Amino acid sequence: MQVSHTTGAVSASFDDLNLVSAAGLVPIMKLAATAGLQRLADQWLTVPTDKGANAGLKVASLVGGMVAGSDSIDDMAILRHGGMRKIFTACYAPSTLGSFLRSFTFGHIRQLDAVASRFVRNLATETPLLTRNSSTDGYVFLDVDDTIIEVHGYQKQGSGYGYSGVRGLNALLATVRTEESAPIIIGQRLRRGACGSPRGARRMVSDSLATIKRLRGLEEALVLFRADSAFYGHAAISAAITAGADVSVTARMDPAVKKAIETIPDTSWTAIEYTNAIYDEATKTWISTAEVAEIPFTAFTSRKKSEHITGRLVVRRIPELNKKDVDQPTLFDTHRFHAFFTTSTLDTVTADKTHRAHAGIELVNADVKNSALAHLPSGVFTANAAWLVLAVIAFNLTRAAATIAGNGLARATTATIRRKLVSVPARLSTSARRLTLHLPQDWPWKKPWATLFNRNFRHEQPAST
Repeated sequence: MQVSHTTGAVSASFDDLNLVSAAGLVPIMKLAATAGLQRLADQWLTVPTDKGANAGLKVASLVGGMVAGSDSIDDMAILRHGGMRKIFTACYAPSTLGSFLRSFTFGHIRQLDAVASRFVRNLATETPLLTRNSSTDGYVFLDVDDTIIEVHGYQKQGSGYGYSGVRGLNALLATVRTEESAPIIIGQRLRRGACGSPRGARRMVSDSLATIKRLRGLEEALVLFRADSAFYGHAAISAAITAGADVSVTARMDPAVKKAIETIPDTSWTAIEYTNAIYDEATKTWISTAEVAEIPFTAFTSRKKSEHITGRLVVRRIPELNKKDVDQPTLFDTHRFHAFFTTSTLDTVTADKTHRAHAGIELVNADVKNSALAHLPSGVFTANAAWLVLAVIAFNLTRAAATIAGNGLARATTATIRRKLVSVPARLSTSARRLTLHLPQDWPWKKPWATLFNRNFRHEQPAST
């Protein structure tokens, strides 16, 4: 691709006050207003002094900047260029927004958590964010995982070296999804970098399950809590069961688990669909190197009897591929075993396939770290904790907008949604005190953009498609 010279020399000018680089923010921030973002922030946030004044407008500004692609406080200037000032009121300077974030204490972070929880509930009411086929009894999935957000230098409060060996801060996230919908984030907590993964998991699981029960259409849904082996502990699992959820958590290979695996008969293993598996139509079975089996199991027997949890141990085994001596074959096959503890009612094969789908939360971790969480912008820990909550709000808002727009965007990444729906250049004109956005001709994704605009501006002039 090259610059066309058919029209003469190319010139550039930055003096047009009517240009807008992110026209998609207009319907998206209208959706945020409809879902009550500003109202909730004004109601719940009590940040003191003049730094906390107009909390609702400042929260909306930060979220709007993140939706537009900001990953640092300085990037919030994207809200103040050209015609953006005519579309949005109270576009705060980045320095003002930075002072606002640095005024947060831990109590204010919890207040912002309350805003995020109620906002996602409102989004689920306003949009088909989480849909579920009422004719089925399938699970709603709660996935919990943590991720390290890398930082540089020693001035970041709370930074340290965690399990990944990378200097950073630890973000604990909880997502919810159904078979029909993409995941959204319903719980978040920033922790110091050297923090153990299960720290605070009990509170996270309890709060997340309480939020799920308040989401439209999921009030009576059966929830399956999924997590990796870092969360295989009595605190998180008992919190989920107490709240009425089933669990599916990877078990650590401790002596009790190894002893249970040894008791599984050879005839109990069933081949499953796995890498390089072949389906045999004649026998209606899979020909595969991976097999699963299950056995009744009681977890946490080292604790007092009232804290024992009974369920099943589902085990997947695959051939050992990293043999020490490849020249001389072994006398018998050796396997690697992967076990998880579950209280679900799913059959063995389905339970294994469902548990493996927990890895999808890594896509959410990567998504938020590729957008607003690419950086933690402040040296103050509480400011970064507030930034995490706002990034989650922006993620859910973007997902809700994509769900309305349709065209397959509901399951797209934030970067894709931003490119197709948000970062749309436009020229602004005014006539009879009415603003009109002139969008690019033949914009490839004009139909989903128009769908989003018309949905949020029902009483305005419809966007042309």
